[in-house]
Amino acid sequence: MANTAQAKKRARQAENNRVRNAGQRSKLRTFTKRVLSAVEEGDVEKAKAAYVAACPIIDSAVNKGLIHKNNASRNKSRLNTKIRAMA
Repeated sequence: MANTAQAKKRARQAENNRVRNAGQRSKLRTFTKRVLSAVEEGDVEKAKAAYVAACPIIDSAVNKGLIHKNNASRNKSRLNTKIRAMA
């Protein structure tokens, strides 16, 4: 356990950040799964709508430092490829 005041504060901050990041990560995964489920159903319009909704969420995860920009780009590319393959 932390002994100094500084270490105690850092522990508090780390816990707050962990909780915040967990929520953001969950939101990111939820929107990604919505696109994938629409692709599996074979509903092109639903998949496109879900993709349009997911892109800003993925981009905001980059701005918040949750994922790397290349990871976000790769995820968006793979989702878009699956949608285009349906048509």
